[in-house]
Amino acid sequence: MLMTDLKLSQNTWNLTPLFASNGDAAFTAQRKALLDQSYVFIDKWQSRTDYLQDPKILLQALSEYEHWVRNYGTSGKEGYYFTLRTAQDQSDPDLKAKLNKVQEISIKIGNDIKFFIHRLAKVPVAVQKIFLADNSLAPYHHFLTRIFNDAQYLLSEPEEKILNLMMPTAMANWVRMRSEFLSKEVRTVLDEDEKPTQKTFAEIWNLINSKKKIVRDTAAQELNAVLAKHADVAEHEMNSILATKKAEDELRGFDRPDFERHLDDDIDSDVVDVLLEAVSQRFTISKKFYELKSKLLNLPKLAYHERGVEYGTITKKYPFSDALNLVQRTFHKLDPEFADVVERFALNGQLDVFPRKNKYPGAFCICDKISTPGYILLNYEDKLEEVLTVAHEFGHAINDELMKKKQNALNFGSPLSTAEVASTFMEDFVLQEILQESDDELKLTLLMMKMNEMIGTIQRQTAGYMFEQELHKTFRAKGYLAKEAIGEIFTKHMTAYMGDFVEQSPGSQNWWIHWSHFREFFYVYSYASGLLISMALQNAVKHDPTFITKVKDFLATGSAESPLAIFAKLGIDIKSRDFWNKGLDQEESLLEEIEQLAKKLRKF
Repeated sequence: MLMTDLKLSQNTWNLTPLFASNGDAAFTAQRKALLDQSYVFIDKWQSRTDYLQDPKILLQALSEYEHWVRNYGTSGKEGYYFTLRTAQDQSDPDLKAKLNKVQEISIKIGNDIKFFIHRLAKVPVAVQKIFLADNSLAPYHHFLTRIFNDAQYLLSEPEEKILNLMMPTAMANWVRMRSEFLSKEVRTVLDEDEKPTQKTFAEIWNLINSKKKIVRDTAAQELNAVLAKHADVAEHEMNSILATKKAEDELRGFDRPDFERHLDDDIDSDVVDVLLEAVSQRFTISKKFYELKSKLLNLPKLAYHERGVEYGTITKKYPFSDALNLVQRTFHKLDPEFADVVERFALNGQLDVFPRKNKYPGAFCICDKISTPGYILLNYEDKLEEVLTVAHEFGHAINDELMKKKQNALNFGSPLSTAEVASTFMEDFVLQEILQESDDELKLTLLMMKMNEMIGTIQRQTAGYMFEQELHKTFRAKGYLAKEAIGEIFTKHMTAYMGDFVEQSPGSQNWWIHWSHFREFFYVYSYASGLLISMALQNAVKHDPTFITKVKDFLATGSAESPLAIFAKLGIDIKSRDFWNKGLDQEESLLEEIEQLAKKLRKF
């Protein structure tokens, strides 16, 4: 049902579905249930081998394992709760201590239950074929296939336990330290009224895109100062996690640093390589765009931090309530079920909307288990581009909600190779809705904004991936990289896609420090692939609105099938360079449309 005036029930998350009371007694009771249910399964199956031989017994074991994953996992509701609370306040030591405690328990449970998947992965190939041919195991077919594919890269059970125990200190704690240092920074900058004011690190990021040059320049100056302040810490952090990654890759026998990402994402390395090659050979698109943008902004070239600054004037402000209603109306035109998700999240307190000191910067959508509610975090300010962020995160939420309806817990969750399709798909339809009511002047402004986003998603993320590739390769050759060396590699790849009309300004060599995805390792290709694939789906829906049913089926599939198989059902061959080039052709056509519109309006 479409609500004509949808309003938030509250501005922050309602976490009572996880815990009605946040007292210690509630956490203790839930932790006891987590431990009890985890060790019921562990004690029952740890000494048995019959499930490794008989499909009927394996079905029983998988059903019980699915129940445990669905309702508990390794950290239960408590882990989810403190992950969310820590995102709301990254400086609270009590929250961090409680999250650390839950993570310790999670690691122990994860180690103790690892035998189940580990031993299943090691069954002989002949038995694997029997399992995969058994109709009763069909709901778990692709889950089993992925386990069997992983088998050759698994270590012994004791070795896997050691790696699990070491990961927090070798990687996660380093990453969290850097992130928290940045989140605590408060600096005096100029606000949009050009008055000195104190802003958090997340808020300053919003100011670098200000229409007023003095505002964005002073914001960039403070951002660069913050990054320079923490560059030594980031250097040690990055070297520590690069060393950990190298050691694990060598232990597992991965032949390239990004192979583990591809294995986890259930996608062939060849697909990613073809995508990277196609996009990098079309960096001319982004270079032409920045040349055009510098002309439209009447600048000889753009400073590094000015790449995202808006062209034109959008006088209209978008209070969050307006953004929410616009997103819901647009989604309703695509499919009423999409609009229902927006309504539920707004009315049930599943949104944390506005910036606060120590809050996690940026935006995300999270849902840790099929049985728990999803939540969206934003740092919303009343700008049109942030309306698109709302649409983007709701795309993820819709993806999760559709999977919940059709998948079991072992198939819940999209691999990264498909995870960004829903978000970019929804985002673009919201922009199209706004464009329909725009005159030529506003249309030019909006298309420039869209093109800026496309460049950032396709060319920039591809350049980021290629930075990671060289970063890992160089580290493995040299053994340690100074912050200056990391900055040089970063600048090289940023220059490659930006071209001559973006200045690699002093301080920009440190912007890798805040780019959190580099700590997830080779994550960023999924943004480029997701947008290019979603462009194909958008075109299909525009030509045939009933195609939205196939889009919904795709979004509901989760990890029940491989991405290659999922896209093949939609008539998409992601191994074909021609497919990626068709999307890039659309991007280039949009740039040509913008150029013609600018000439029509005599902008240069």
